[in-house]
Amino acid sequence: MTTTAAQALARPGFDANNLPYGAFVRTGQAQSRLGVRLGDHVLDLQALALDLNSDLANWFEGGNLDSLLQGTPADWDAVRAAIVEWVSTPAHAQTVEAHAIALSDVEMVMPFTPADYVDFYASEQHALNVGKIFRPQNPDLPAAWKQLPIGYHGRSGTLFVSGTPVARPNGLRRVDGNIEYGPCRFLDIEAEMGFVCGNGRMGPISLANADQHVFGAFILNDWSARDIQAFEYVPLGPFLGKSFATSISPWVVPLAALSAARISTPTRDLPLAVYLDDARTTPSGLDVQLEVLWNDEIVSRPPFRVMYYSYAQMVTHMVVNGASLRAGDVFGSGTISGDDVRQRGSFLELTWNGAEPITLANGGERKSLVDGDVIEMRATAPGPDGSIIDFGSVIGRITA
Repeated sequence: MTTTAAQALARPGFDANNLPYGAFVRTGQAQSRLGVRLGDHVLDLQALALDLNSDLANWFEGGNLDSLLQGTPADWDAVRAAIVEWVSTPAHAQTVEAHAIALSDVEMVMPFTPADYVDFYASEQHALNVGKIFRPQNPDLPAAWKQLPIGYHGRSGTLFVSGTPVARPNGLRRVDGNIEYGPCRFLDIEAEMGFVCGNGRMGPISLANADQHVFGAFILNDWSARDIQAFEYVPLGPFLGKSFATSISPWVVPLAALSAARISTPTRDLPLAVYLDDARTTPSGLDVQLEVLWNDEIVSRPPFRVMYYSYAQMVTHMVVNGASLRAGDVFGSGTISGDDVRQRGSFLELTWNGAEPITLANGGERKSLVDGDVIEMRATAPGPDGSIIDFGSVIGRITA
């Protein structure tokens, strides 16, 4: 029996059910290329399309996802269907394998050019934990929390691809009652899922049409300078404590690959406004399981399936006031935290603001990040027929 490229190259998590997009630079070359991951290889899509005489090659010529994000959902489906056909057809196997490059021979770069960046606060357990830490006498959720997905507008210019070093930020913070300027003393993480938009238009958009404007998902680490954030955030919220760095994984999993991971959102305690009511729409919760590794040691497993608000509700809320939605717009879910102690998605929660240090096998008791620490986040979701959809990982090393 003739073998397909998918059979020859795939491995669990990165097979023809997934095919996440990423941009890469080949060793010795300067120009980035757009590819999809198959096993431990990346397929050069433009070279492959040209070799197969496909009229889809123009979608790949920019070297990243920017051109495809400008397209319509019909364009996205056509491109994905073609790629699946290429890797699944025995007659194309030799051609596909000729354009398969080992990941060890490439450098992954930003998969798209970020436009705007919005970060949400959509985990109920995370919001409750923060309330208990900072407002123990009145730990209730913010007044509007169960009426709408709370968010803030971040800095798209400080979104970086996995592997980019993260410099410890400086800022104003309170030290022993005095206000001082200096390096952050409580550098933290936030384990999140990120989403990139395409098919831009002016808002509003309906909840039922959200999938027409969300292209795919990836892992996002919203680095946080807690002491700087604590001093600045009243009354307008996060600013310099957040804007110094946000890391994303290099692989963007298209929504089309996540059909088997769709689940309903949690039961609502309070009725939602009509534009956010998802009771009669296609479920847009996602059963994604994350892992957080601190210097190669797993310290948390945040479950995205418990998020109170879905990605569809987030993007719908983001433009309900008539704001524009552009190709390349990014939004993050906010910290993902579950009910269990080891499901908390930030060190603020895992150490309970430093009161309960974590004991690392190779680092002793730790309350927060020190220079040289490496944080890795991984994520997987169920795929069709018992398969796995792997999001890869996002890695960042702290530097002085």
